[in-house]
Amino acid sequence: MKRVISLLLSVCLCYASTITLAAKHIIQPGAEQLPRYLPLLKNKRVAVFVNHTSYIGRTHLITTLLKQHIHISKIFTPEHGIYGNDEGTILNSTDPKTGLPIISLYGKKFKPSAEDLYDIDIIVFDIQDVGVRFYTYISSLQKLMEAAAENNKPLIILDRPNPNGFYIDGPVLEPQYRSFTGMQPIPVVYGMTLGEYARMLVGEQWLKIKPKSLPLQLTVIPCAHYTHKSRYIPPIKPSPNLPSIQSIYWYPSIGLMEATALSVGRGTATPFQVFGHPRLRTAFTFTPQATVASKSPLFKNKLCHGWNLAGTPEKTLKQINGQLRIQYLIRAYQLFPDKKHFFAGFSASAGNTSLEKQIKAGMSEQQIRQTWQPQLNKFKKIRKKYLLYPDFNTVAPLRESPHPQNYNAAIPHLGHACAHSHDSHYHPRHH
Repeated sequence: MKRVISLLLSVCLCYASTITLAAKHIIQPGAEQLPRYLPLLKNKRVAVFVNHTSYIGRTHLITTLLKQHIHISKIFTPEHGIYGNDEGTILNSTDPKTGLPIISLYGKKFKPSAEDLYDIDIIVFDIQDVGVRFYTYISSLQKLMEAAAENNKPLIILDRPNPNGFYIDGPVLEPQYRSFTGMQPIPVVYGMTLGEYARMLVGEQWLKIKPKSLPLQLTVIPCAHYTHKSRYIPPIKPSPNLPSIQSIYWYPSIGLMEATALSVGRGTATPFQVFGHPRLRTAFTFTPQATVASKSPLFKNKLCHGWNLAGTPEKTLKQINGQLRIQYLIRAYQLFPDKKHFFAGFSASAGNTSLEKQIKAGMSEQQIRQTWQPQLNKFKKIRKKYLLYPDFNTVAPLRESPHPQNYNAAIPHLGHACAHSHDSHYHPRHH
């Protein structure tokens, strides 16, 4: 009997040890490193730049800070607003739970004014990004950094993992094509977290700030147990039309097609995993419809012919294979009956005019990719200086997301997150 008890005790201890070891390797976003930034906020008037992804477990960052008796003065929000489900211009509003003013930086302005910042002492930024140049959260971050520098306000970035942070690819943006969907000479997929990207903006002097501004007081609270080999699955969808990790993985490649005549699947259950057009003739078809995420999708209620790339996360990763996949864009152009009207403002998304010309000239994906390499190599050298985490081409253990089982089942949308939250102060909700 004693031998059985001893054996059971050994098994239990071994199991407990395994659990402890596994827990040590769970990726933790910067927001969860509370002891590292709460002392910086004590007795300060704080502005937070947040949205529906700014959670610590099942508690919103705002609730967490209020419970720690941090004085929050106002809220800034990016594209899609505080609740993460708005389209187009976002208006200023007031949080119904706290009475705090919500200032939109994706509406009448993209940058906080001096008036917005005069009554605060420090800014906290906490947003989940997806690591794609034309995803506007990085542009909002730059505008916030510029305002912070010009008004001498310290900025704390609570870093979060980049779900596309395990590769670098695509054409590098040329300066003449700068816009809010691409402000810096970086490739479509740039392989950096927002904390690393912010360090690069400062280090390369890419911020556009007024003369005589003081240097930006930037603090980055890094993620724990994250590397650029990690396969991180955000527990909350980062924007309305990225409802799954598969959509996030395909977003760089299929997102380029939004500057063409094609539908990219908005208004379907698998946006950025299907694409097509009513005038194409392929076996696969889909019909975009009005949804909460896309109220007026392109080709609403019209039958579209195209391609279906939907699959498991593992299949999607294998298909992408760490590259921006433009063969689908090339094939769609080849089959499109009205080539004169296929591209529509494509240079802004591509970051150059070369890609459109190369596709029209009939170049293969491999030939086009070779033309990217000189600028990609230059960018990689710049990027390397600002990394906070082991790179994907270094020897480091593969870290898995704490939510690998089912992206949608974790917290599929904000309403579900609120229903299971223990927040007592701050409950973002659908409008």
